[in-house]
Amino acid sequence: MSEAPESGPAPVADSPFERLRRHTWLSPTEWRRRILFWTGAVLVGVAAVFFAKAADFAFDLFRSVTSHGWWVPLLITPATFALLCWLTQGAMKATRGSGIPQAMASLDVEDEDFRARLLSLKIAVGKMALTLGALLGGASVGREGPTVHVGAGLLYSLGRRFGFDEPAAAGRFILAGSAAGLAAAFNTPLAGVVFAIEEMSGTFEHRMSGTLLTAVIVAGVVSLGILGNYAYFGEIAASLPLGKTWIAVVLTGLVGGTAGGLFARLILPSAKGFRGGVARLRAYNPVLFAAACGLGLVLLSMAGNTSLYGTGYAQARDILQGHSDTGPLFGALKFLGNIAASWAGIPGGIFSPALAVGAGLGGNIAHLLPGADPSAVVLLGMAAYLAGVTQAPLTAAVISLELTANRQMALPIMAACLLARVVSALICRVPVYRALANQLIAQYKDECAQRRIAGAEGNP
Repeated sequence: MSEAPESGPAPVADSPFERLRRHTWLSPTEWRRRILFWTGAVLVGVAAVFFAKAADFAFDLFRSVTSHGWWVPLLITPATFALLCWLTQGAMKATRGSGIPQAMASLDVEDEDFRARLLSLKIAVGKMALTLGALLGGASVGREGPTVHVGAGLLYSLGRRFGFDEPAAAGRFILAGSAAGLAAAFNTPLAGVVFAIEEMSGTFEHRMSGTLLTAVIVAGVVSLGILGNYAYFGEIAASLPLGKTWIAVVLTGLVGGTAGGLFARLILPSAKGFRGGVARLRAYNPVLFAAACGLGLVLLSMAGNTSLYGTGYAQARDILQGHSDTGPLFGALKFLGNIAASWAGIPGGIFSPALAVGAGLGGNIAHLLPGADPSAVVLLGMAAYLAGVTQAPLTAAVISLELTANRQMALPIMAACLLARVVSALICRVPVYRALANQLIAQYKDECAQRRIAGAEGNP
C-alpha cells in the first residue's frame, strides 16, 4: 500500500489588515495620488481664475491706451507681435500657440525630457505671462487653450515632484490637468470631461474615470467659489422648434464646417502652395513677419471699422444677445484676424476667438431666416464653427450649451456640430490640434535621430 505524499506547509491565511492594504481603494499609494490630483486641481482652478482676471485687466488696459487715437494700435500691436515672436525663439518656444497641441503631444510621447520641455513650470508660467502680453498688445487670441496648457503643466510638475514620474502615471496627471484647465477656464465642468475624452486622449480608461471627474469637479468648484455661479455668455433663452426653422441647422453646419475647416487648413504648416510661401516668409525673418501680421490685424480693424482685438468675447456676447453694432463683416474680418495671430506664432488660444467668428457668421445667417429666433441661429453658428475648427463636435456642443446655460438647443446644436465636423474633415483631413501635436512629435523624433547620427559619427 503506497504512502500518501507529504503535503507542504499549510498556507498562512492573510490577516484582515493585509487584505485591506491590498485593496486599491485603501492603498496608501493610491490615496497619495488622489490627494495630489485634488491639490493640483485646486491650484489649476486658482490659476485659471487669476489668468481670467489678469487677461481682462490686460485687454482693458489696451483699450484704454488705444482710445487716445486711431494711430495708437499701429504702434503697439505690431511691436507686441514682434517682441513675442523674439521672446519665443529659444527656450520658450513651447509657449507658442494654443498650448493644447503641446499637452496632446506630451500624452503621446512617454519621454521625460520631451514632456519636461513642453510642460515644465517655467513653460507654464511663461505661457501665462506671454499670453497676457499678447492681450496687452491687442492680439486676437484667447486664454482657454493656454489655461489647458498651464493646467497640464501644473499637474505634471506636481506629480513628478512627488514621485509619480513613471510614464503612464505622468500621463494621467497631464490628462487630468488639461481637463481641469478647460473646465476652470470656461466654468464648464462637463465640457472639461468631454474634452479630455474626445480631444486629448481619444479613449477613456475606466480606471481613470473617477480620478478625472474629481479633478475636474474640484477645479470647477474653485472657479465657482471665487467667481460665483455664472454662464460665460449669460443665460440665453433661445429655442429652435422643429419645422422650417431647422434649415438653420443645415446652413450653420455647412457654413461653420467650411469656414472652420478652411481656418484649420490655413494655419497648419505646409511646404507647398500658398501655405508654403507663408512658411518661407516666416522662416526668412520671423520677427519681421510677426510684426507684419500685427500690422495686418490693425489694418483689418480699421478697414472694417470694428475692433478685432482680443478674444472677441464682448462682440460675441452682444451678437448673441441681439444688441450688437459690429456690422455684417465682423465674422469674416475676425476670421482673418485670427489667422494673422496664428501665423505670427505668438502665444494664445483660438477657442474664444473662434466663438466670436461663429457668432458673426451666425448673425449673418440669422438675417436670411427671419422666421427663426436670431439668438438660436447665432448660438448654432458659434457651436458649428468651433466644431469645424477643432473637429471635436461633442466638445463644441457641450461648451456651447454650458456657456449659455441653455438646454433647449441641445439637439439642434449637436446636429449642426456633427454636420460641421463632416464638412470640415473634407477640407482639412486631420484635426488641427492633432496635426500640430504630430508636428511637435515629428520634430522631436528628428532631433533624436540627429543626435543618434552625431553620436555614431563621434564613436566609430
